Amino acid sequence: MDTVIPKTSTVLAALLRADFTTQWRNRRSVILTLVVPVIILISWKGLVAIKGGAFALSNSITIGLIATGLMGYTNAIARDRDKGIFQRLRVAPVPTWTIMASRICVQLVMIILVTTAVFIAGNEYDKITLTPSGYAFTYFTAIIGGLVYLSLGQMVAGLITNPETVNSTTRLVYFIFIMVGMFGELGILGVQIHDLEHWSPYGTVKTILAGSMEPAKWTNDTSIALLLTVLYAGVFATIGIQRFKWNTNK
Repeated sequence: MDTVIPKTSTVLAALLRADFTTQWRNRRSVILTLVVPVIILISWKGLVAIKGGAFALSNSITIGLIATGLMGYTNAIARDRDKGIFQRLRVAPVPTWTIMASRICVQLVMIILVTTAVFIAGNEYDKITLTPSGYAFTYFTAIIGGLVYLSLGQMVAGLITNPETVNSTTRLVYFIFIMVGMFGELGILGVQIHDLEHWSPYGTVKTILAGSMEPAKWTNDTSIALLLTVLYAGVFATIGIQRFKWNTNK
């Protein structure tokens, strides 16, 4: 009796359907991920006239990307690993890469939704509009920035196997990024913290987002931030993939 091995495309399509269904069932967390950056953008309405629309939009999108990569992706794969879902999928006749590729595709859709939600809120409440090239370029850099936090989440899940510890760690990192990122950007925490924040993953992602919203103002500093963003993603992903365990028994 011959064993029929499904095509990789068929397997990936099935995994995508399952992962999108799971995401839909967890729509409360999805809504929360979308609402938080919008609330921050609305609360920063007074800063738009002082710092500019790109400042408010880029910071809000960055916060949404952190929530997507750390709070969403990381906790989901830690939970599924603990339940043995990954181990069961690995014994099936499917390429291993499709398991994670499906989940990353779902998160990329979330990145687009977060960016769109912030754009809509910015237009409706703060009357912030961009050029067509600004919108298109920002979606591109949002995906790059989102990959940084997905990679960071992968690294956390790779270094830590206990799902509760992963959850508490992501919450701590999320809090640090938001507090240091927002207040450091405003200079409240001092010059040294401001400089540190500028070249941190939060700062580089925020910089390329702000630069992409106004392509004419793209500078050499923005290009360096883009290179650092890609470097951060590469380092985090390398560590996360190398250290990742498919179950909690190893």
